[in-house]
Amino acid sequence: MSKKRYPRLFGILPFLGMLLLSGCNWTLLNPKGQVGIEQKNLILIAFGLMLLVVVPVIIMTLVFAWKYRASNKAATYTPDWSHSTKIEAAVWIIPILIIIALGTVTYKTTHSLDPYRPLDSDVKPVQIDVVALDWKWLFIYPEQGIATVNKIVFPANTPVNFRVTSDAVMNSFFIPGLGGQIYAMAGMTTKLHLIANENGEFDGISANYSGAGFTGMKFKATATTQADFEAWVNEVKQSPKKLEEAEYQALAKPSENNPVTLYSEAPADLFQTIVDKYEGMNRGKPVSHEEGSKDLATTKGVESSMQPAAGAEE
Repeated sequence: MSKKRYPRLFGILPFLGMLLLSGCNWTLLNPKGQVGIEQKNLILIAFGLMLLVVVPVIIMTLVFAWKYRASNKAATYTPDWSHSTKIEAAVWIIPILIIIALGTVTYKTTHSLDPYRPLDSDVKPVQIDVVALDWKWLFIYPEQGIATVNKIVFPANTPVNFRVTSDAVMNSFFIPGLGGQIYAMAGMTTKLHLIANENGEFDGISANYSGAGFTGMKFKATATTQADFEAWVNEVKQSPKKLEEAEYQALAKPSENNPVTLYSEAPADLFQTIVDKYEGMNRGKPVSHEEGSKDLATTKGVESSMQPAAGAEE
């Protein structure tokens, strides 16, 4: 490519960029939940405050480069100039005020959007327990006694309280259309509180790379009316599948692009059992995946049977 063509290439680059961005999904800037809306507002406020510095700097850079170009003989030449109180005041006071404003807004908003903080509402929330597996999402409804894989349904305008853990590597639970993400870690319980302001179907994803099946670790989150939610729960309870221990052990094995699966029954304490399997990790005692896959009560029973009986010879 000759040098003469470079300006033409640079001229069309912005248009190529616009074409590439035209296919982007601006979900984060068009949320359908109150948490996501407040997070979007924080992003826009922070972006606007930063532009108060960025835009004038870019404009002044172009103006000064043009005004003091070598061919402009009319430009003022002051080789002995070294100080300006007005300039010093501007370059210090304005950024300080912007930082104070940005810090205040960020502090208040991030604390009000603490993922562990329950949402204020007169409506009883729906509890959903989330378990990250390789490579699918298991959702347990402890109050309804059901479970699903790669799909959740909940009423709109109703807070949803998520408890999140992992029975595999660390992952991240994220519904972009409703709000922020939260990590899923073995042996730990994290929390996330979200709400949908309207009926709709939202994409859920894994936001943390977790291996070969990462790209297919997706799910659907559907916000519906209270009546439709209750009808869906009744439909799930008609499923022939039950999330018993053997079924869960099979489900926990690595698999990719799993279809939606419904379980009419699920143990109420399944989530806590999964968390407790890795309790040794929190005490500095690594637990192997094979050991962790055993039921906690069974493991303790085996350990007890291996202890010598009282009075037995060592």
